[in-house]
Amino acid sequence: MTHSLRSRRRFVAALASGLLLPTLLRAADAQDDDEAVSVVAAADAVRFPRESFQTEISVANLSDGKEGDTRKYRVLSRGNENTIVLTLEPATERGQALLMRGRDLWVFMPAVSQPVRLSLAQRLTGQVANGDLARANFAGDYRPTIAGRDSVGGTPAVVLDLTAVDRSVTYARVRYWVAEADKRPLKAEFYALSGRLLKTALYEDFRQMAGQLRPTRLVMEDALKKGEVSVLTYENMNVRDLPERMFTREYMRRLQQ
Repeated sequence: MTHSLRSRRRFVAALASGLLLPTLLRAADAQDDDEAVSVVAAADAVRFPRESFQTEISVANLSDGKEGDTRKYRVLSRGNENTIVLTLEPATERGQALLMRGRDLWVFMPAVSQPVRLSLAQRLTGQVANGDLARANFAGDYRPTIAGRDSVGGTPAVVLDLTAVDRSVTYARVRYWVAEADKRPLKAEFYALSGRLLKTALYEDFRQMAGQLRPTRLVMEDALKKGEVSVLTYENMNVRDLPERMFTREYMRRLQQ
C-alpha cells in the first residue's frame, strides 16, 4: 500500500469519525434525557398516586428547634393537574381554600366574595410554598437532565437537575436525588431564578399508603435562615373518585356556604 493511499484512508477514517461523533453524542444525550424523564415520573408516582386521592397534612413550623405554630390541611387531587387545599387548622382560618387548575391558583376566603389569584411560589406557611401542597407534578413542570450519581444516607441515588418549563411553576430549578433501586425521592434543593438556594427538603419515614411505599414526612429547611424548618406529616392517604366538577370556582363557592 502506497503512502498516498494510506494517507487517504486515514483522512477518510478521520472524516467519518468526525461526522459520526456528533450523532453518537446526540444519541447518548437523548438516552440520558429519556432516563431522566422516566426517573422523575417514577418518583412522582411514589410521592403520590397517579389516580385521584385525598390526604391530610400537618405542618409544624420550628425555629432553632423550638416548635412554633402547627397547621393542618386536607388535599384533594385529581391527576396532578387539579387540586383543592382546604385549611382545617387553625380554627381562625378554617374555611379558607386553594383551588389549582393546571398552574392557575386561586384562594377562597369566607369573608371575601371573589377569589384572589395567587402564585405557586408564594409562601403558604413556614417554609412551605403554595405549590408544595397544591401542585406536586415535577414531571410536568420541569425539564430534567441527569447530573450524576451520589448517595443519600448510604442509598445510591441518581442526581437530576430540573429546569422549570416556564416562570409559572413553584421553583426556577430543582436539584433532585432519587434512589436508583426503587425510584424513591430522597432529597431536593430548590433554587430561585437568580440561582440562589432557597431551601432543602428530605423525604423520610416511608410507609405503605394508598397501595405503595410513600414518604410520610417531608422536612423543609430554609437555606438562608438556618434553623427555620417546616415538617410536613402525611397522616393518611386514600385513593378517591373525585369528579371534575369539584375543581371549579362555582363548586368552591358552594363549599363556603
